[in-house]
Amino acid sequence: MSRANIAIIGAGLGGLTCAIALLQRGLKVDIFEAATAIEETGAGLTLGLGAQHVFRALSLQNRVAATACPAGGLPFLHYSSGDVLLGELDPGDGSPDDGEANIIRHIYRADLQKVLLEEFEKLGGKAHTGKRLSRYSQDAQTATAHFADDTQREADVLIGADGVRSAVRAQMVPDDQPRFTNHVAYRCLVPMERARPFMGLGRSAIFVGPGRTFNRYTMAKGAVVNLAGLVETDEEVPEGWSTAAPRAEVMQAFDGWHSDVTGLIAEAGDSIKWGLYDRAPLPTWSEGRITMLGDAVHAMLPFLGMGAAMAIEDGYVLAQMLAQHSDMRVALARYETLRITRTNQVHAASKRQGEITQSIDPDNFALAGAPVNNRAMMEFDPTAEFV
Repeated sequence: MSRANIAIIGAGLGGLTCAIALLQRGLKVDIFEAATAIEETGAGLTLGLGAQHVFRALSLQNRVAATACPAGGLPFLHYSSGDVLLGELDPGDGSPDDGEANIIRHIYRADLQKVLLEEFEKLGGKAHTGKRLSRYSQDAQTATAHFADDTQREADVLIGADGVRSAVRAQMVPDDQPRFTNHVAYRCLVPMERARPFMGLGRSAIFVGPGRTFNRYTMAKGAVVNLAGLVETDEEVPEGWSTAAPRAEVMQAFDGWHSDVTGLIAEAGDSIKWGLYDRAPLPTWSEGRITMLGDAVHAMLPFLGMGAAMAIEDGYVLAQMLAQHSDMRVALARYETLRITRTNQVHAASKRQGEITQSIDPDNFALAGAPVNNRAMMEFDPTAEFV
């Protein structure tokens, strides 16, 4: 497909990774983003090993690592006493490394998106903003994206990389409905100068208590602390970043927890909360010349920290298939074959990890057999087949 014209809907991490890989292989790519400007957004995320293998293959890993923080041991701590339940305390200061070590890292989503945007533009990629997809259509030769501003664009392949609220998925699978998992996530950021008094138990840690966890780690070269509290609840909260949570609500959710937890919450001010929803895996990701990647096709729970990595892996593998196969149908079928088993495994494992973690009795801690200990899954290299 050497002269293929690819249209990607969405300028998130998976879409940008796919676009960069396609441009490096000589294909023509345009990104269409619903927002009126591509602004780096989001909180912290975990860069799993698979995602970092992709960045090495794209010659981006040193630039990514330069803005990230090595994850360290990420120990599990008792919610009230702070005693170490598993692992070791992380005394690091969050300083970035050269990216060569094969370790997990934490990064501010905005920093990663900036690296990817810069590379995309350097390669001559074009991002069109204010292009909200209304629908797509296709015939035997062409896929067409129809936008809300009454414009359209034809392409050989259209890729839905438009996230959990994907317009592509909504058309392809119209009866698909997300399922509330009875969990809500609180997210916020604290500058290190305010967080420092409450970081005595190390740079990164997961506090574990009855029906909830509190994860905190540094990013942005150690300058910012990312907070993520996951709580079981019967209150159905919408998805997305639009629901504010007053500090008093978050403090109540973690009442009686270690002073490092409550101190960080106090310094954070108000937070954002969103409901965690599960979507059943799809039997197929494609329809003719249309396909999907990342959260658009397999949004998953955050308990393994693998959601972003799966989108990045998808983007890389899809680009390799489109570059290698002149027949689009063969390319998309091969892409699904390579990715659907992997993402279904991680989707199920993330759900199972949440069930285990949120039901742990911290006074009788046991994590043996949990998915997080599956090294083959956690250390998978999606680039190995294409070296």
